[in-house]
Amino acid sequence: MKKIIKITGVILCLFLTVNIAAQDRIKQIETQLKSMTTDVPGLEENVQMSVSGVSIQEFMRGIADAHKLNISVDPTIQQSIVNNFANATVSDVLLFVCKEYNLKINFIGTIMSIVKFEVPKPIVVKAPKKELIIKYNKAKDELTLDLKNDSLDAVVKAITQKSKKNVVLASGVTTKKVSVYIESMPFDNALEKLGIANNLIITKTEDDSYLVENSETIVNIKSSKGGRNNPRKNNRNSNNKNNNADGGDLIYEAKSFSDISVSGTDLAIDEVIKTIAEEIGVDYYFVSEVKDKATVNVKSTTFKNLLSNMFQGTDLTYDVDNGIYIIGERKTEGLRMTKVIQLQYRSVETVNEYIPSDIKQDVDVKEFLDLNSLILSGSEPRIQEIEHFIKTIDKVVPVVLIEVMIVDYSNSRANSLGIEAGLGTEPAVTSGTVYPEANLSLNSNSINNLIESFNGYGILNLGKVTPNFYLNISAMETQGILRVKSTPKLATLNGHEATMTIGNTEYYVEEKNTVTSNTSTTSQSSRTYKSVTADLSVTIKPIVSGDNQITMEISVSQSDFTAKIEPGAPPGQVSRDFTSVIRVKDQEMILLGGLEEKSIRESGRGVPFLSRIPIIKWFFSSRSREKSKTKLNIFIKPTVIY
Repeated sequence: MKKIIKITGVILCLFLTVNIAAQDRIKQIETQLKSMTTDVPGLEENVQMSVSGVSIQEFMRGIADAHKLNISVDPTIQQSIVNNFANATVSDVLLFVCKEYNLKINFIGTIMSIVKFEVPKPIVVKAPKKELIIKYNKAKDELTLDLKNDSLDAVVKAITQKSKKNVVLASGVTTKKVSVYIESMPFDNALEKLGIANNLIITKTEDDSYLVENSETIVNIKSSKGGRNNPRKNNRNSNNKNNNADGGDLIYEAKSFSDISVSGTDLAIDEVIKTIAEEIGVDYYFVSEVKDKATVNVKSTTFKNLLSNMFQGTDLTYDVDNGIYIIGERKTEGLRMTKVIQLQYRSVETVNEYIPSDIKQDVDVKEFLDLNSLILSGSEPRIQEIEHFIKTIDKVVPVVLIEVMIVDYSNSRANSLGIEAGLGTEPAVTSGTVYPEANLSLNSNSINNLIESFNGYGILNLGKVTPNFYLNISAMETQGILRVKSTPKLATLNGHEATMTIGNTEYYVEEKNTVTSNTSTTSQSSRTYKSVTADLSVTIKPIVSGDNQITMEISVSQSDFTAKIEPGAPPGQVSRDFTSVIRVKDQEMILLGGLEEKSIRESGRGVPFLSRIPIIKWFFSSRSREKSKTKLNIFIKPTVIY
């Protein structure tokens, strides 16, 4: 019946396709003929013709001759026409012939070419291949699954390719369809939930691969084994109630290895294990006495989860060897394990300090620097807990590239103007410059010659100066601009300081005299060169947040030399410091600094009283004025790189 419905549907689709294509063809021909009536008026003329058994080629030739049309007919068309046309336009006749005899017209200018019409083949669109939604986060070892009736074989292949962990299918489950939705769950737990949701058992083997088996097959095999070892009847579909030794009543329902429900208060753990293991046919072995008790209330869980939950807060653990569950204290031989955990992104040297001491209890942790690994030895649950903690902190540590632009600007201006006159020990020599600065020294002869040029004007008679007299005239202005620009780049790990220092060192002499008095007095002199440093120091500590915003602790210190108080003395120093904590976006540039220093220094000397009279003071004094301004700007641009 289903096949008949499918065939009928296909035929109906083909019929509709042909019908739609034919309608489109006639519509296009009609539109084209109407657009040609202006250039080809013969298409609107009436046809008076009656034919019987005439080939379509002869029929169209007759219409073309009678109405001055350009019509060509494909010679391969074997069609005879039997019709009687009266007062029908040529366009209507052409449309009728095309529709009646399954033809079409190709238009080339005013030429109409009549050919056979072939039904276009329907376009078959293949359904896109369904893409499996499987994501694996390597850093967190988390798996995301969104499956709906997908092939188990394809799912396992995709999980293996993405996680690089081998997942192997047992025989008989290759064609199984699976459905589940899991969001960012640890890898082992995600596989376990995948198995529970689809009646599968997924077991992690000793070589860290995973075996996928049909739970029903496993239960049947183990049940038959349990039947041989234990004649007790296996009532899987009924609730059971047992008196638990030295504890409350045990209520359980064990349908299969992956579907176990247990409830009870203050239950002896060993009795629970014995009862459930015998019920589902699981082999077990106690390597030490089990005295612990637990209150349990779980539904539809696996045997492994039942053991793990009951052993929480106790010193008990278990291991599986060839299908046999070995149960006992964690320190017991055979239940201890050793595992090497290699870190991917962090250095092993500091990780051990951050592992909480509670979870390291009874576990020996050693650093193996050669492989950047930790060697753990102890109980498996504790090791798994430590491994999970290490995976949560073993993340990529951002590297921050810090571009620093230091611009130091200095502008100074000095003026010196005045006249100095006096008597020397010997006659002076006339010398000096006039351009670009005026700095002249005149001797007595030059001054007397200058005085002679003024004598004789009226009653003016200045006389002459002595041979040792001199006169110094100075008028100078100096200006200097200094721009220093440096662009160092620093790189550091997130949370670590990056420091840059640019400095200058000067030396001064320190003399020391030692006098020794014995039978005679002796004196010893020593010279020591000591250093004084002035530098620019920038220290930056970046901390990258989750949204790539960067918090920076910035400390800047700048010191410069000043003039010495006397020759041979150490140079003075002036310093500028600031500290700031700021938050910026990745690759955002900021300006820090603007450390500006202004200084004005004025000095002068001259004849008392006369040096303060306007205009006259310039002839009786010497003055100097110095003005300087320095400014330090620091531009910082952090960039997060990995």
